[in-house]
Amino acid sequence: VQLVESGGGLVQPGGSLRLSCAASGLTFSRFDMSWYRQAPGKERELVARISSAGGITNYADSVKGRFIISRDNAKNTVYLQMNSLKPEDTAVYYCNAALITYVYWGQGTQVTVSS
Repeated sequence: VQLVESGGGLVQPGGSLRLSCAASGLTFSRFDMSWYRQAPGKERELVARISSAGGITNYADSVKGRFIISRDNAKNTVYLQMNSLKPEDTAVYYCNAALITYVYWGQGTQVTVSS
C-alpha cells in the first residue's frame, strides 16, 4: 500500500493550497480517508475525514469553514482544499486510510504559512 501526498509548500497568510493524496495497493473506495497534521513539538491531530463513499465529512473546529476534504474514487485520490490559511496551520500534513483494523499513512507533506 502506498499513500503519496503532494501539494504542500510555502504560502502567505490568507492564501490557499490544495493537497492531494494518491493511493495505490488498496481498494480505495472501501476506505475512510483522513488528513492529519503535526506541528513541531505538538501531537498529530485530525484535520478532516471523509467516509468511503464521500457522503460524510468531519472537520476539526480549527479548520471548519476554511478547509474542504473531497475524494475521487475513480482516481484513488483524496484532496484537502485549504483556504484562508493562518500561520498556525503550519505543519506536516499526513494522509491516512482506515478500514476496521487496516490503517495506512503517507509520508507527509510540509505546509508552511508565513509572510
